[in-house]
Amino acid sequence: MTARSPRNPAPAPAPASSSRRRGRPPRGESADTRDRILAAAREEFSERGYDKTSVRGIAKTAGVDSALVHHYFGTKEQVFAAAVEVAFGPALNAPEAVAEGPLDGVGERLARFVLGVWENPVTRAPLLAILRSAVNNETAAGVFRRLVASQLLRRVAEQLDAPDRELRVELAAAQLVGCAMMRYVIKLEPLASADLEQIVARVAPVVQGHLTGP
Repeated sequence: MTARSPRNPAPAPAPASSSRRRGRPPRGESADTRDRILAAAREEFSERGYDKTSVRGIAKTAGVDSALVHHYFGTKEQVFAAAVEVAFGPALNAPEAVAEGPLDGVGERLARFVLGVWENPVTRAPLLAILRSAVNNETAAGVFRRLVASQLLRRVAEQLDAPDRELRVELAAAQLVGCAMMRYVIKLEPLASADLEQIVARVAPVVQGHLTGP
């Protein structure tokens, strides 16, 4: 008599390599992996610039598969945007610095806050990395502009009551960014070695004039 096969035979086990989709992180590692990728992206953009940085290179520095970079962020431009947002994060509190007191002191508060972010080595390093890429590549500059405009300048402008408030805030930002570039990037003396309080005292009235002057 021929032996019958079981009615419900057990399915064959799936290969270990197919237990999770390629490019997906193991459970519990998502936050750590994402942070590692962002740190690697800032390092790559800083050392190589936007043009010479690749998703593959970011993945190699982070110690992950390039598919994982795409899984979290998408394209290189999107990775750059995420890296900019993280690096620029401390500066995004500037609107609160503007709003925490009377408008007649807003120039000093904003100058002290923004230059303080640059003065801190921890927050300065990632800003320098991203800024160098933005200066040398139009795509990177576009990403940087969109973030700064939507997340920082527009929020600061909302604190002002003037018909040309967007222009006022951009002029104030140009003053502070230019000062930061000369002091921390180009390192032009004697500005690079000047006391921070002296710089704030000189720059604050100009920023105040842009924001609230006639």
